[in-house]
Amino acid sequence: MIKFCSFLIIALVTWSIQAQDVLLKRADSLYAHGNYSQAIDTYKSYEQQGLVYEKMAKAYLALGNYDLALKNYDLALNAFPEDALIKYDYAKLLSRSKKLNDAAVLFSELVYLDYRNPNYHYELGLVFEKQGDSTAMNRFHSAYELDPTHQKAIAKMARYFLVKRKHEASLKYINTGLESYANNVELINLKALNYYWKEDYKEASVWFDKLLVLGENSQFIHEKLSFCYAEQTLYKKAIDHANLAVSFDPKNTTNLYILGQLYENINDYAAAEKWISEALVIMDQPLNAEYTKLATILNQQGKYKEAIAALQNAIKEDPQDEMAQFFLVRTKDEYYADRDSKIKIYEVFKEKFPKSVYIPFANGRLRELKDEKFMKSD
Repeated sequence: MIKFCSFLIIALVTWSIQAQDVLLKRADSLYAHGNYSQAIDTYKSYEQQGLVYEKMAKAYLALGNYDLALKNYDLALNAFPEDALIKYDYAKLLSRSKKLNDAAVLFSELVYLDYRNPNYHYELGLVFEKQGDSTAMNRFHSAYELDPTHQKAIAKMARYFLVKRKHEASLKYINTGLESYANNVELINLKALNYYWKEDYKEASVWFDKLLVLGENSQFIHEKLSFCYAEQTLYKKAIDHANLAVSFDPKNTTNLYILGQLYENINDYAAAEKWISEALVIMDQPLNAEYTKLATILNQQGKYKEAIAALQNAIKEDPQDEMAQFFLVRTKDEYYADRDSKIKIYEVFKEKFPKSVYIPFANGRLRELKDEKFMKSD
């Protein structure tokens, strides 16, 4: 009888263990197939809860329930305080949840336990960076020293030196990173910006173009390429990219205006007028300079009446704008047929702006007009 009872107990224990194993495998399978809520319910039925807290934390994290994920990571760490992987995942979630002090404590413990692990340094650096702690860069540098192929640490160092305008230092890190990962988009972008800020627009355009080849396509890239090509007087390429920049945001007045200026550079005054006019319709700021630019383009097309209207708008924006006032006089000079009217507008300008830089031009034109009038009267 005793032997039978012992056998029965062993059988029941074995059955219970096997049942628990089946339960755990089912929960793991549910998790692996994305049935996170069912997986959590199944894990909760597992007798040795300490063994599944980490699994439940990951399932809650997959569902986007950070509070319960954090709670279960905390329980898992209490169950296995020496488990570095639990500590690492918990610390990352703490950082992601903006619980920065707690994250810093755990990452610091991990650095102490395994100083040779570059990613511990990098993650601690991210936490310090979020806290505004200047020593964050020391952690990124340590990660780089431990692993010179650590792309994320390299990007942090490269960006830091770029912002400081220490271009050679920034490029040194970038080039090191590109040796191990030639198509790192973030590093290529930083390289392009280094050359752009150094005003080496030819080299900058090479790297911005590489971003396009790699499938990056943004308003920012096209804006920068347009400027780079314009600085190289490659206006048609500049116009192509300016058009693409405008396509991302047709209401961006700066890009509309720049596109108009680029068309002016290739003497396509009709297109220049179109784009600058569009910009002016949208702009909500003092527009005297912009209206004056439009008037210049209209004058180049012989559209003097429209140019006069544009300059009058410029003067409304800023009545003391000498340039707009003088350009209005010059445009009326071209538009008016009556010589006396022409003389009058120059004299009025001289009275209003006696110290203007345009006075010598006004005096010269007045002499011409008066000489013409004298010769005509004879």
